[in-house]
Amino acid sequence: MGNPTRTLLVKTKKAIQVMNCEIEFLPVGDGSKPGDAIVIRYGDPNAYELMIVDGGNLDSGKALVEHVRNHFGYNCIISHVVLTHCDTDHASGLREVLAELRIQNLWLHRPWTFAAEALPYFANKNWTAQGLAKELRDEYDLIGELVSLAVKKNISIQEPFAGATIGPFLVLSPYRNVYPLFVPQFDRTPEPDQAAIETERCWIGKAPGLIAKLIDKITTKAQSLTAESWDKERLKDNGVTSATNETSVVLYAECTAGRILLTGDAGVWGLTMAARYAEQLGLPLRDFRLVQIPHHGSRRNVGPSILNRLLGPIRPNNTVPLGFAFVSAPKDDATHPRKMVLNAFLRRGFKYCATQGNKVAFWGGFPARTSGYTALPPAPFNTQVEDYD
Repeated sequence: MGNPTRTLLVKTKKAIQVMNCEIEFLPVGDGSKPGDAIVIRYGDPNAYELMIVDGGNLDSGKALVEHVRNHFGYNCIISHVVLTHCDTDHASGLREVLAELRIQNLWLHRPWTFAAEALPYFANKNWTAQGLAKELRDEYDLIGELVSLAVKKNISIQEPFAGATIGPFLVLSPYRNVYPLFVPQFDRTPEPDQAAIETERCWIGKAPGLIAKLIDKITTKAQSLTAESWDKERLKDNGVTSATNETSVVLYAECTAGRILLTGDAGVWGLTMAARYAEQLGLPLRDFRLVQIPHHGSRRNVGPSILNRLLGPIRPNNTVPLGFAFVSAPKDDATHPRKMVLNAFLRRGFKYCATQGNKVAFWGGFPARTSGYTALPPAPFNTQVEDYD
């Protein structure tokens, strides 16, 4: 893959505040309509703050609002709302969240604010910064709607780039100086200048995100299975996901119950940026209590090398799990999460669990709520996985 990022200079080590941190993954979508919606409570059981990461689709946004009100009160305050990236299945439900709940801070990326910096990396050299900004604002009208709602309600708008702290979390990725190189590679932006981006060593891959999604749809129609053993991993490196996914906010926290890594839809590039930043800061990897499996368990977002770097190498079979791997996946979706991806996390010490119509919670030092929750089921090793060339 080469060098996936430009150097990010780290001047000071960020302080990580250790505290209780409860994470709830709410059910989003059905069939082939995925999404993410996460509710976080942090602090003391008697003096806590709330945070929301992504809002899923419009219906899940309504369910998210109802869930928050039922558990934390009708007039509760949400300290932070984070949109990990610009995809609709993460952003749409946040319209309900912003409209209905009391929000203090909204964290999101606005592609149009990077028009001037991204201008040299578009194929059409006739764009002006102003014209490109308008094009991007029009194309990402849902993000614009969230921004307008925030302005209307006097919600502070902030950018979640590496180095920012959001509640108990440190943002590990994306890097601000790399983001303008990703914008021309988004599925919904004008044609990029590949040569110019390759000069900066930030061309994500040969297959644009939409093509990758189309390939997935085609191959899953007649997907056959093949045998996989603990010692024979079929998951491969160098998977290609969309540039939008690669700009997903990756969050790192210390918790009284262990470290947490939330990944959004980040792929190998985004996760590599996150790993590099953590290493530059001297933050420990390979020692997480809770990890989010990115992008609904897609095989295109992870590979053995990046998982070894983040989580550690494959452990002996039948050893006690180190932690948990949660994944947001739609109900009634037979293709996500991918079995080979679940096996990859299990090999590295993480008991997996997918939402698929259920709430999944990591209590993280807070008293467990029994109503509507059950113990995690066993996480079996899948001896038959998807057959890919």
